[in-house]
Amino acid sequence: MAGHSKWKNIQRTKGAQDAKRAKVFTKIAREIIVAVREGAGGDPAKNTRLAAAIAKAKSANMPNDNIKRTIDKALGSGNSESYEQVTYEGYGPRGVAMIVEAMTDNRNRIAAEVRLNFDKYGGKLGATGCVSWSFDRKGVIIIENEDGRLDEEAVFNDALEAGADDIEIDDGVFEIYTSPEGFSSVCGALEGLGYTFLSSQIEMVPQSYVTLNDAEDIKSMEKIIELMEDNDDIQDVWHNAVME
Repeated sequence: MAGHSKWKNIQRTKGAQDAKRAKVFTKIAREIIVAVREGAGGDPAKNTRLAAAIAKAKSANMPNDNIKRTIDKALGSGNSESYEQVTYEGYGPRGVAMIVEAMTDNRNRIAAEVRLNFDKYGGKLGATGCVSWSFDRKGVIIIENEDGRLDEEAVFNDALEAGADDIEIDDGVFEIYTSPEGFSSVCGALEGLGYTFLSSQIEMVPQSYVTLNDAEDIKSMEKIIELMEDNDDIQDVWHNAVME
């Protein structure tokens, strides 16, 4: 199940993400800048890529003032920052499929660093297209309900009426899936109904999963992810591992 792995991965990394909030904000700001420059300007109603970046920023609790300042900075003629979006594919322990998405001002540097991160713990950088065929790009919205305060049927109906493609319920959370094109409108509709999100962004969702049971495999996988996420140029790391 896509949602099962997604939620388990959030649980496993949430503490580390909280400890690195400043780094997360910096990475999201970079996404916003690129979205403004390569999209349709600073109006999220006309720039779906920017709207998706803003939704991600809000789910990470990035203050609205920070978001506005970042958009204004991207629109400013004096800002000379220039980033290129690059994607790498490879394998972790036991053939786990991995996709690494980066925004960088130095393609050669980030390519070398990604390769080193894979190699250090038994992974392997692959060729373009080696694993991406086994992932689907989807909007993913996570709503927490561990205290049971939300009515399952009401959330299900609200999500469908908002335009969601699929809803899964697992371990006290609702996992709502959308098309990339419909992601922003679904987020807006659910926010308008008063829902808050544990996570909301466009992701690479695996079509199938590899379960890691061996402690050394799990440790190696976690180390590869940690190295990737610690890199300032790397925005997101997607994989099909379930670590138990």
